Parts: sequence; structure tokens; C-alpha cells
Amino acid sequence: MLAVTFLRLDAQQIVATIGRLEARIRERFPAASLAGVAGDLLATARAHAARTRSIRRPDWRLRLLSTLLLGGGIACLGLVFVTMRPRDEVEWRLADAVQTFEAGLSMLFFLGAGAVYVASLELRQKRRRCREALHELRAMAHIVDMHQLTKDPDRALHAGADTAASPRRSLSRFELVRYLDYCSEMLSLMGKVAALYAQDFPDAEAVAAVDDIEDLTTGLSRKIWQKIMILSQDAAAPGLDADATGTRFPA
Repeated sequence: MLAVTFLRLDAQQIVATIGRLEARIRERFPAASLAGVAGDLLATARAHAARTRSIRRPDWRLRLLSTLLLGGGIACLGLVFVTMRPRDEVEWRLADAVQTFEAGLSMLFFLGAGAVYVASLELRQKRRRCREALHELRAMAHIVDMHQLTKDPDRALHAGADTAASPRRSLSRFELVRYLDYCSEMLSLMGKVAALYAQDFPDAEAVAAVDDIEDLTTGLSRKIWQKIMILSQDAAAPGLDADATGTRFPA
């Protein structure tokens, strides 16, 4: 029987893929700031791979403290029953039993509440770390989107005079498609890094936050691919040479 090995995302493979993408961007566009963004994404992915491993590990200190508090509450409950057992008919009275029982229940309640609170600390700490990490990825996704904003395919299709504030155009049509494709790949890989948190920490709030990141990166990538499709369809038009216009775009 064949063993199934492709059931989990491999953080190291994701980091390696981002590393290759960063190298491709630097080789193709050595002077472009997008290469710096790719380098930051690589460093962030490495840090997040380590963070997901730490989130996956249980916090034994909090779990031990919670267990001790819960055990103390159970011990107090047992002590209450032992104390309430009448030693003889003369000493045992209903009022004393009720008072002892109330004191035991109060102790059990506070120790049990303390155990639940300590147990929830681990979950809340992991949720906070996930939110902070996903906020970094959300910010990086918007940074990538900012880099592709001025890469307008309409400039290749309709020549026109530039204004003083127009961005400098330095990319050929082929380079523009590669640039946009690199942006799309970066967004996709950000979604994969975010998915590591849902894989190792299947908490409902964490999964919802990861889904938000994936929706964001997918939506931004869809806008980029609309530009790529416009350029590709125009380049494939009969009688049109993709390099004939000589139009160049900002890096």
C-alpha cells in the first residue's frame, strides 16, 4: 500500500520556493524595489515557519499550573465530604454540615475558575501571535499591490504623451508581464505562509483570519491577472508584434 505524503504544507518547501522566486526577481530586475520586497518576504517566511512550530508546541508550564489548580479543587471537594461525615450523633449537626459544604464549594469554585483561566491563557496567547503574524502578511500583500499599481497595460495599447508626474517607463511588454507574474506569485505564496497557521493551530478564530488573508491575496492576484490577460491577448492579435511598439514601463 502506498503511503500518502502530500497531506500537509511543508514550511521548508514554502521557504525554498520563496527563495527561488526572490532569486528570479533579482536576476530579472536587479534594480527594482520589488526584489527588496521579495527579500523581506523570504525573511518573514523563515520567521513564520519557526513561529508556527512554537505555536504547535504545548505550553507545559500553563498546563501544569492548570492541572494543579484543578487537582486542588478536587482535593477540597473530597475534604468537604470527609469533614461532613458524622463522627457521632452528638457532634454532627445540620448547620455545621451546611457551613462546611458552602465553604468547600466556594473553594472548589475559585480553584476551578483559576484552572479554566490559566488553561485559556495558552489559547489566547497563541491567537494573539497568529493575529500579529497575519497582520504582517496583510501589510506585505498591500505593499506588493502598490508596486503593480503603475504597471498599466493601457500604456502599451494606446500611446500617449506623458505628463510631468507620469512614472518613468523602462520595462518592455515581455518584462512587464514577468513583473506582474512575479507579483502574483508573491501574493500566492503569502497565502501559503498564512495557511501554515491554520494547519498547526486549527482554532476557529485563527482559521477565519487565515481565510481573510487568502481572500485578500486572491483578490489582489485576480486584478494582476486581468492586466496580464490584456497584454497577452493584445500580443496574440494577428499582425501585431509584441515588441513593435517599443513601449516601456516603470520598474
